[in-house]
Order: sequence, then C-alpha cells, then structure tokens
Amino acid sequence: MRNNDQVIDYLTELMEKHHISLNELARRTGLAKSSLSRYFNKKRGFPINKVDKFAKALYTTPEAILGINEHESDNNHIDKGYIAGTEKITIPIVGEIACGDPITADQNIDGYATEIFNKPVPSGVLFGLICKGDSMEPTIPNGALAIIHEQPTVEDGEIAAVLVDGDTQATLKRVRHQGNVVMLLADNNDYPPIVLSEDYPGRIIGKCIRYTVNL
Repeated sequence: MRNNDQVIDYLTELMEKHHISLNELARRTGLAKSSLSRYFNKKRGFPINKVDKFAKALYTTPEAILGINEHESDNNHIDKGYIAGTEKITIPIVGEIACGDPITADQNIDGYATEIFNKPVPSGVLFGLICKGDSMEPTIPNGALAIIHEQPTVEDGEIAAVLVDGDTQATLKRVRHQGNVVMLLADNNDYPPIVLSEDYPGRIIGKCIRYTVNL
C-alpha cells in the first residue's frame, strides 16, 4: 500500500496525464481548492475516506490510488458500497479545529467526507472538523478528522468542540465542570487548561463521537 507521499505523487502523475488542473479537480471532486492544495503540498494527509471521489475524477480505481491489489481490497473492504449492518453517509467538513492554541473558526464548508457507521446512524446533525495541533495526543493525532455530533452539552470527561472568544475561535478539548466554571482539558499535559467563565465565555457546539486518521 502506498504511503501518503506516494499517493500524492501518483495523483499528480494522473493529473498531468489527463491534463487536469487543480481547479478542474476541485470541480470534479466537489472539494475546496484550498483543501486540495494542502493535500498536494503534503501539508495534510490524503483523505482516504474520499478516495472514491479522486478515483472517479481521474479515471482510475481506489485500489490503484492506494496501491493495493484485489485480494487486499477484499480483505480491507475498500470501495465496498455497504457492509452488512452499516450505513454509508456523507458529512460536511467545517474548516479546521485547533488541538493546541485555538485558531479562528472557519464556518465555511471545506469539503465532504464519506463515513461508514454501524446502524443505527446517530440522529441529528453530524459534521467533520480537521484537528490541528498535538494537544489531544495521544488520543487524537494531528490531522485526524473528528466527527462531531451537534449538541449544546456534554458529560464530564467527554471530548467536545467548543467555540471561545465570542464564537470566533474553536478548540477541541475534554470538558469538566467545576463549580461555576467549565474547564477545557488537553490530553497532552504540555498544554494548560482553558477555563471558561463570565470573563472568558465559551459555547459547546458538539460532542466528538469518533475520529478518523488519514493515511
């Protein structure tokens, strides 16, 4: 199986072969050009959950892109539409979320991801956020796609996406209530807690129900 750099190099060769520009690839895949630029500059891992889109756009197969043979494909259920007891759904990716110092929250959809869930699929609104930084390591690595269930509250110890600084910045942290304040805790001990209070308010926008690591 190809590593991330080899996948990108292979996709670049296909684009050159078929005379497909980055703008055209964005149109064909339905992904933002800014996201594609980060993939092709190797600043972000290739989104394996979108391999079908790239295969269709570049006249190839998911197996060819990933560098796996037919036997491996069968074993790993690559490009299998549905597996018994599961359901495939498409969710929007909303910008990036900080796993370290908070960054400005981008509310624009940055693309879409296809995810396979065990039935029944969680009800309500689901969206994806790209984790940036290492504050949630070793639990959630840098570059992972966090799947968020939109909800205004979570239980103590659960990981939530939280808007801070007047809803202008987002961060992914564990939530703990302590008296009249809410503490946002990193799993990486190098990062101090963020304390939400009247002087520094915040708002939970959803619970992280799982994450996907891009290969």
